[in-house]
Amino acid sequence: MHPNAQLLQNFYASFARRDAEGMLACYAHGVKFSDPVFVDLDDGEARAMWRMLCSRASDLKIAANNIAADDQHGSADWVADYTFSRSNRPVHNLVHAEFEFSGGLISAHRDSFNLWRWAGMALGPTGKLLGWLPPFQEKIRANARDGLHAHMQRGMND
Repeated sequence: MHPNAQLLQNFYASFARRDAEGMLACYAHGVKFSDPVFVDLDDGEARAMWRMLCSRASDLKIAANNIAADDQHGSADWVADYTFSRSNRPVHNLVHAEFEFSGGLISAHRDSFNLWRWAGMALGPTGKLLGWLPPFQEKIRANARDGLHAHMQRGMND
């Protein structure tokens, strides 16, 4: 197994344990992260996001597969099962991840998933009905970013 594939295995094993520090040990200084909700996070925001998500996710279950990597790039498919805290609704999110590596660590991480599908699960009928609309998706992103920044201001990212 390529060392970067092992790095991704370690990242997802840490995620499955809700061990944010283990995940972050796989990230290079200056890492960039983006997904359909948390768009274009810098290093500090990305680290705070994983700490926030791991600390809040009491019933999170993670399963990763199709992990592949070479010296520069990697990818994985993963599934997150959890209860969305704001609505108390179950979510089964299918995610594809793309990675870039530098110095044996993850330097860029991009997750992709269907935001409309996620909104339908997490937000119920309103999400199913409106989740495809760009203004509704922007509201989801704004709420997530506000929550992340509030988390960071409380000093929860140290």
